[in-house]
Amino acid sequence: MKAREKFILLAITTTILILLLAQYRKSIYYLFIITAPLIFMGVYDLFQKRHTIRRNYPLVGRLRYVLESFRPELMQYFIETDTEGRPINRIWRSLVYQRSKKENDTTPFGTQMNVYRSGYEWMDHSMYAKNNVKNIHNQEYPRVIIGNDACKKPYEMSLLNISAMSFGSLSNRAVLAMNKGAKIGNFSQNTGEGGISPFHLKHGGDLIWQVGTGYFGCRTKEGTFSEKAYKINATRPEVKMIELKISQGAKPGHGGILPAKKNTVEIAKIRGIAPHNDVHSPPAHSAFSNPDEFMEFLKKLRNLSGGKPVGFKLCIGKKQEFIDLCQAMLKSDIKPDFITVDGGEGGTGAAPVEFSNSIGMPLREGLIFVYDTLVGFGLKKDIKIIAAGKIITGFHMARVIALGADVCNSARAIMLSIGCIQALQCNTNACPVGVATQNKSLIRGLNVDDKAERVANYHEETVHSFLEMIAAAGLNKPQDIKRRHINRRIGIHKIAKFNEIYPTMISGNLLKNATRPLEYQQYFNKK
Repeated sequence: MKAREKFILLAITTTILILLLAQYRKSIYYLFIITAPLIFMGVYDLFQKRHTIRRNYPLVGRLRYVLESFRPELMQYFIETDTEGRPINRIWRSLVYQRSKKENDTTPFGTQMNVYRSGYEWMDHSMYAKNNVKNIHNQEYPRVIIGNDACKKPYEMSLLNISAMSFGSLSNRAVLAMNKGAKIGNFSQNTGEGGISPFHLKHGGDLIWQVGTGYFGCRTKEGTFSEKAYKINATRPEVKMIELKISQGAKPGHGGILPAKKNTVEIAKIRGIAPHNDVHSPPAHSAFSNPDEFMEFLKKLRNLSGGKPVGFKLCIGKKQEFIDLCQAMLKSDIKPDFITVDGGEGGTGAAPVEFSNSIGMPLREGLIFVYDTLVGFGLKKDIKIIAAGKIITGFHMARVIALGADVCNSARAIMLSIGCIQALQCNTNACPVGVATQNKSLIRGLNVDDKAERVANYHEETVHSFLEMIAAAGLNKPQDIKRRHINRRIGIHKIAKFNEIYPTMISGNLLKNATRPLEYQQYFNKK
């Protein structure tokens, strides 16, 4: 007898038996109340056509979906090791939680990392370590000046800042907590492409206003760039820099996505769009279509802002296109004040799987290429580089600065500091801790004042840790760390320094054909 036939026979027999017994014992009615829904569910499973396993194994087949729904939690809490979790493992998550709460963040009994596996990396220390770590509350930590000769209002930027996250993707309380934390810790918050909301402005934290392809906050009714709207926001005192978003690491070449569930009336008003619809930002800008127009647009953004630092963010794709941009900078003598390099490992609230997994150069390779290319064209002295892409610890900061970055941005670590538990529900509007959702019943649990302190604590402790590493290496300042200070195991018996794996470009080498490295020649031999 087949499973479904057995179930039908069992359901009929059970129902008849309960009804007969109910004539003699009143308590049997309560049993029927419990079993009847199960019987009806089983019958429904028999005749529904969407799920084969439920049709073949009525009622019992439902357990498969119940267990599957608990799988992420079971993996995270009971199965994965401290070093295996993805996208951020438990060691790093715990470190963020501990630092944000000012708890003990030391580790007992030695490292859990396999120091003999290929890919393991470490930093050289010195017998003559320095003692040059200052206190962030006295604002004595080193800062980096962003702004070249064309910039009238340079900005002194912290070594670690909040990466681009939009209101809409994040809840209002999450944005408030991050901005207040940035104010307390004297660092900056990138608005993300969703525009400047009242929650970005309430506490007066420094803002990096990101302008994306949807031109939210500076768009016409038709969705094109509006100079008038842009000038209103760009000249706000809270806005310290403007970042033009070309692409982001999580979904380069795709444009942003705001699910309809998150597109509330409030968010739609800020962005200048219709509410309750999926919002897809275009994959490319309409304000320019070639490198020369791009440079002119950057110049316009700087002028309309009153001379604030202006730059752009991208994840490296076609190398030829970035080289073309550098050549346009030389030709026009228009140079951005900064370039934010995002990596393919970057995070987002929602991205197509193929884009998240298989498009976009990882941060380290992208950063090296951008730095070397700028140096090769003699442009690096005028342009600062911001690295964004899974920056969690002081060593992550040291690694990207050694590769060419001037400062760092972090998004997911900041989310963790305000209570994110990596539930992986960012794209469902069901974030259980009220960080990446617009569900008011979930947002209400997030306490802004408490989480703001945690953001500031995490920032302080991580920058402090980074500076301790710089001091341990015998270096005087962050800019002194170079590729030769970082090691990578590339085999069980072989170790190489970063400068051996990634030889440093000589300044001006790309300006003349005779001095161009072989790997760059193909980009200059176009017909």
